[in-house]
Amino acid sequence: MTLFEVCRRLRPALLVAAVLLFSAAPPARPAAITFNTALPVTQGQGILRVQWKYAEFGDDPTPLDRQLTVQAIPVVGVWGVTPNLALFAIAPLVDKELELTTPAGRTTRGVSGLADLTLLACYTAYQRDEPGKTFRLAPFLGVEAPTGTDDDQDALGRLPQPLQLGSGSWDFKLGTIATRQTLRWQIDTSVSYQLNTEANDFEHGDEARLDFSYQRRLIPRQLSGGVPAFLYGVIESNLIWQDRSRLAGVDNPDTGGTTWYLAPGLQYVRRRLVLEGAVQILVSKNLNGAALENDFMGTLSMRINL
Repeated sequence: MTLFEVCRRLRPALLVAAVLLFSAAPPARPAAITFNTALPVTQGQGILRVQWKYAEFGDDPTPLDRQLTVQAIPVVGVWGVTPNLALFAIAPLVDKELELTTPAGRTTRGVSGLADLTLLACYTAYQRDEPGKTFRLAPFLGVEAPTGTDDDQDALGRLPQPLQLGSGSWDFKLGTIATRQTLRWQIDTSVSYQLNTEANDFEHGDEARLDFSYQRRLIPRQLSGGVPAFLYGVIESNLIWQDRSRLAGVDNPDTGGTTWYLAPGLQYVRRRLVLEGAVQILVSKNLNGAALENDFMGTLSMRINL
């Protein structure tokens, strides 16, 4: 079953849920597009975010001439348990296709389905409110559970572990998100680290991230009564370091490295609905060995307050 067939089967249920919950939702607010930990949620309320992410990787210096395309539909659910505690669940549907040159010619290997589930808890440890503005500091802790398959095969045999839907391992994430919000603009800054463990004699390299998002209201420039919608301009930065992966206890010299992206975007915010999109542009890279370079990455998103 392909990614799009799965989406077609889920679409009726998602539409029904949206209709039933839409009318009771609290007002939506701007938030970061390329990372989820800054989503604003209040006690007893929830957020449903459905995104479509597309990425292409290439510039392979080896004779394999690898071209990797990844499409993902992360379904993100957030619930405000208390005024300070929010719980996140992220279930991604993923489609991966790898084109490469073999002795028999050009071939494609790929897989589609549900990838690993991520569960996060975010706690607002500090909050300072002033007229027209607020500042919040919230550490978060999470786990990535091995719900995706990690033993898929094709005509050439077992797929390489990085091409599998799931890692097969329990991985752990921690970090902190800081938010500064005013009536006109908002800044979110996130620092995080993901510790990956071993499964199937393979271990993905650990990952550290520094994410930044600035959202500014463009329309209307001045607030007034009865405004039905807002348009925000967004600029985000994603600095990502990944350690080398390990196979059978040995470092793979062609994996890992550091990349930095800038992501301009737009957000259309109504009372209960947010439509948004961003394109991540590679600014600089320092990759190890023959690691594939990201050529293009884009995100489209719909967010509903429940």
